[in-house]
Amino acid sequence: MAAYMRIPKTCRRFLNAKYFSSAIGVRAQLAFSSTTGNPEFTSKRVRSMFTEFFRDRHRHKLVPSSPVRPRGDPSLLFVNAGMNQFKPLLLGAADPRSEMAHYRRVANSQKCVRAGGKHNDLDDVGRDVYHHTFFEMLGNWSFGDYFKEEACSMAWELLTQEYGVPADRLYVSYFSGNAAVGLPADLETREIWLSLGVPPGRVLPFGMGENFWEMGETGPCGPCTEIHYDHEGGRDAAHLVNRDSPEVVEIWNLVFMQYNREADGGLRALPRLSVDTGMGLERLVTVLQGQRSNYHTDLFTPLLSAIHQRSRCGEYGGRAGRADEGSVDMAYRVLADHARTLCICIADGVYPGMSGAELVLRRILRRAVRFSTEVLQAPPGALASLVPTVTQILGEAYPELHRERQRITDIINDNEAQFLCSLKQGRRVIDRTLQKMGGANMFPGSVAWALHRNLGFPLDLIGLMLEEKGVAMDSEAVDRLAAEEEKLRTQVQGPDRESCTELDLHSLSELQGAGIPHTDDSPKYRYSLGEDGRYVFPPCWARVQALYCSQALVPEVGEGQRCGVVLDQTCFYSEQGGQSHDRGYFLREGLQDVLFPVEAVQQVGGYVVHQVTTGDTLKIGDKVQLFVDEAHRLACMVKHTATHILNFSLRRVLGEGVEQQGSHVTPDRLRFDFSVRGSLSVKQLQEVEQVVQDVIAQNEDVFIQELPLALAKRIHGLRTVDEVYLDPVRVVSVGIPVPDLLTSLSDRPTSVELCCGTHLLRTGEIRDLVIVAERSLLKGVSRVLALTGDEAREAREAGHALVQEVESLSAQQPSASSTLPTAHRLSKDVGLLSDAVDNTPMPQWQRKELQQRLKTMQRAANTAIRKLETSEAAVQALALLEKHGSKAVVVDTVEAESISVVMKVVNQYSERAPGSKVMFLAHLPSGRVLCACQVPKASSTLSASDWALAVCTHLGGKAGGSAIVAKGAGTTHDITEALRWAEEFANPTVRPNASSAPTQD
Repeated sequence: MAAYMRIPKTCRRFLNAKYFSSAIGVRAQLAFSSTTGNPEFTSKRVRSMFTEFFRDRHRHKLVPSSPVRPRGDPSLLFVNAGMNQFKPLLLGAADPRSEMAHYRRVANSQKCVRAGGKHNDLDDVGRDVYHHTFFEMLGNWSFGDYFKEEACSMAWELLTQEYGVPADRLYVSYFSGNAAVGLPADLETREIWLSLGVPPGRVLPFGMGENFWEMGETGPCGPCTEIHYDHEGGRDAAHLVNRDSPEVVEIWNLVFMQYNREADGGLRALPRLSVDTGMGLERLVTVLQGQRSNYHTDLFTPLLSAIHQRSRCGEYGGRAGRADEGSVDMAYRVLADHARTLCICIADGVYPGMSGAELVLRRILRRAVRFSTEVLQAPPGALASLVPTVTQILGEAYPELHRERQRITDIINDNEAQFLCSLKQGRRVIDRTLQKMGGANMFPGSVAWALHRNLGFPLDLIGLMLEEKGVAMDSEAVDRLAAEEEKLRTQVQGPDRESCTELDLHSLSELQGAGIPHTDDSPKYRYSLGEDGRYVFPPCWARVQALYCSQALVPEVGEGQRCGVVLDQTCFYSEQGGQSHDRGYFLREGLQDVLFPVEAVQQVGGYVVHQVTTGDTLKIGDKVQLFVDEAHRLACMVKHTATHILNFSLRRVLGEGVEQQGSHVTPDRLRFDFSVRGSLSVKQLQEVEQVVQDVIAQNEDVFIQELPLALAKRIHGLRTVDEVYLDPVRVVSVGIPVPDLLTSLSDRPTSVELCCGTHLLRTGEIRDLVIVAERSLLKGVSRVLALTGDEAREAREAGHALVQEVESLSAQQPSASSTLPTAHRLSKDVGLLSDAVDNTPMPQWQRKELQQRLKTMQRAANTAIRKLETSEAAVQALALLEKHGSKAVVVDTVEAESISVVMKVVNQYSERAPGSKVMFLAHLPSGRVLCACQVPKASSTLSASDWALAVCTHLGGKAGGSAIVAKGAGTTHDITEALRWAEEFANPTVRPNASSAPTQD
């Protein structure tokens, strides 16, 4: 039987009303209770019933949840809705060779995080019983297939028949329109609900805020209809819909994608109509299990029990607001929610860090730690101890939680330990500031910002801590400081570089509607090795199919215009898979002396767009010859193949737990990000480079073959990354033919990956590889930069030269410690050499070795300087004691080139003459004067800081210190006058007026 039947409208309303009024009532009594729900509705069963309903009853394809880190979408911090992974399809930009391009109706349960950007529930989590940062979105989609009528009918059927939710507890809303932006009321949806038997009083109109759904500042959007559930029942609760009532909650949102929100804020109709529905699993389970709180369902109760076992508080009581004394139940909810979010995010490769999604996750972790330790009084490690419970609850649906369980635990523990140190320090700062405020109720924004900026305190956490003390944070000041920092960062970074011209949604639709075939870019792989061992990149002829200029398709462009050119075929590589795009030029047929330079290349919806600044007129139908910049392409090929071998080498040395987190290949260098615990040691760096060198030296063949995706995934040792692969896929294998990998003819480990990039045909062309930098991006993720070929050779030579310099300097160290000037020279030379080692491209393992040696040398030089300075100071102090004895005021000159020597002379003199007020000046040949002084602790007539400040100000300089010891500097050519003035200032009977004294030049 068909999934649904087309019924004439004359019969439909009668049949629907009659059917639903009788059948639903019977099933509701069997499957649902108004107070307890059905205990058989476990969260796992509810999830599977949803997906099976759409797969088996309505022919939907089940697709797995995408990771919560968005794939190539900079407008989002996290995947925040089920439709995120389908955005290319909704925009018409999906690659026609991808599986997604053929989706018509699909369903799944999508992992979602709403903790940043437009949809941010972080501040609400814990305060009520239904907000979450992580939740599961059950959804079904139609891409140009069914629309409003079928979507509403399926939703009603699932809720009332399959799940047995009583129809008399359900209310639906629809979009009431907005005249200001020219959007009419969605009366069609209203009529559909009435035809399904929903009483008119339960079909409610709402405006843009409630019933017009948008995923971000730009992108697909449209009117929506929501289904709300009344927990109480047996009444008319229409007045509580969309009123933030915990008794009447939204459970399902059906979005009808009709528009695209443009960058200028305007709305344009989408080329085809689509349906995007989303129903929170947590709220649905709450309804079906007869609960009022999501936290009383089996998705959370095991977690709450585990938290109670680790805390020093009573059991979770479900209280909120004023009834929740001490915010204990709020802390339970925060910890349970945040533990789920942390596990899901870290398993998907989002780790706590300092920017973007990583910074948000850092806030979540610190918020959870604070509630755990301060409110629930749980010991350190309690948060990470919840990982097994989260895995038990969600691991069946998301098996990556099992695979990454240990990594999740380690990252949470490490970050918790860091924060607990900061928390103690921050709490002291807050308490100290509150004491200074003297009862004021506005906490200084500058202090709050300093805590946030310097100690990593989330601002919402500071606000919460102050709220508990009855004090408000000066949010306006904080916002102003944040804006100032952002402005400064923008000025430093400069304006964004203009991106490649990219076809917009409507131009794509025009091309597709006109039947323009997608660009054939297979010629980009048609290169070979010539007899002389050089790569040959043959040019290709192509015809202009479309020209894109000023956000519109045009038939012709004039000379000097910047435009996007779509050809029927191309040998240019478009930016993808971490490899930068090709450069080169066109020649127009019949105009062989005018170049059309290609500055960038991108692929959009199956069309390859070449960014060109025209050297002459160009129009649709013109024939052009394409020439790739061969040096640029070959350099990218070298780096890309080297990246594959580096990935393989890292796994060989560090273990199979290493996972690629990102890469970028340019002609100059390669960048590779990977998961690892801690920094790589010198030995590990050497071993990784050696494995790469071995593969290069063997000059292995690089085999590339297209295979069906399902077949390719059967290859043992295949490395993949988190992205949507085309089908068929290109398999790149080093040293072993792809058919042998499929038939297990070789058990030798090798590099084998799915990759659309361009590669060398033999590994010997890499010639050399040197890792020149390695640093931690964030906890658990490292980044290495590497050079190849001549750049690698030059890096090795530079490293060798620096080794020789360090050896030479090390040999000088014993003799350099004999006198203070030579010790200072050695210290300066060590500092200069350290800067060179830090900043010169060289092998990273060698850099680490030299840095350690130079640190040891610097410590030795500093120790020698201190000893020599102390010895020299002692000689001068004794001579001055013989000269002045224990006079009340001692002012004189010393021979010294550094302020530290002057200070040591003052200190040693004061130790032997504790009752004297002592000031010594060192007059340098440049005229600069170094000044240091010390006065007895019991002195009430003179402060050392006042004395030094007065003298140095008199000399046109500055000074600082304490009431006992101070130092400074100034300038003069008459040191005798300076000594006289300093001594008179210290004598209270003849002290000069410092403010009116003339300043010496």
